Amino acid sequence: MSEAADQIFATLKQSSQSGAPLYLQLRKSIEDAVNRGLIGPGDALPSERDIASKADISRVTVRKAVQDLVKGGILVQRHGSGTFVAPRMERVEQSLSRLTSFTEDMARRGMVVRSAWLDRGLYAPSPDEMMVLGLSSNELVARVARLRIANDTPLAIERAALSASVLPDPAGIGSSLYAALETTGLRPVRAVQRISAANLGDSDARLLEVPPGIAGLHIERISYLASGKVIEFTRSIYRGDAYDFVAELRLSGPGEEGRP
Repeated sequence: MSEAADQIFATLKQSSQSGAPLYLQLRKSIEDAVNRGLIGPGDALPSERDIASKADISRVTVRKAVQDLVKGGILVQRHGSGTFVAPRMERVEQSLSRLTSFTEDMARRGMVVRSAWLDRGLYAPSPDEMMVLGLSSNELVARVARLRIANDTPLAIERAALSASVLPDPAGIGSSLYAALETTGLRPVRAVQRISAANLGDSDARLLEVPPGIAGLHIERISYLASGKVIEFTRSIYRGDAYDFVAELRLSGPGEEGRP
């Protein structure tokens, strides 16, 4: 790492970069070194003091640059050990045109899948659940929340809600909610998803093993039976560094403009 560090940090001594703040110059220099392979996953960075000396900048500047890179998932800090280049995350590509379960999706990729249950129970419905699922205030909602893990990497937190009449025993679900619904003929056949950017809060970041505040994907899905009845209302948080969602687009034919 010492030779690479000399290359990375020495350039800052001569760099003006149009007057960009020094911490941004340092952040870009380290990120470029990671992307070019000068330093790889698991490599330790020099101490703040050593970086400040090599780059001829203050330790406060070094700390700010490093904190930005930790928030961005480029670096990781281990208490008592130092700062390291984060492990390279193999990104998962998921189609937006197919309605599959997480278990089915990961199994197709040959990944070993498991879940850690966060909640399974029957509750009084929230206003959102009443509206989406069409429940009255005296009905119950089944909630199942899971941390979804593939190849020992936590990828997503899924929080699903269904009518208790559909899922009277949420504790009896096995590895797949959709497989359980299929046994009763109530597996959804279509869904509408809304995807938005989200900065992960402390509790979700801790479960996904990423720094708090890092970018993630918030996905809200409403799933339907063939009859058009809503069967499932799910809100999920996905790691932003692990997922690419892909949609196929087609040019509309004559007379198709404006169709839903």
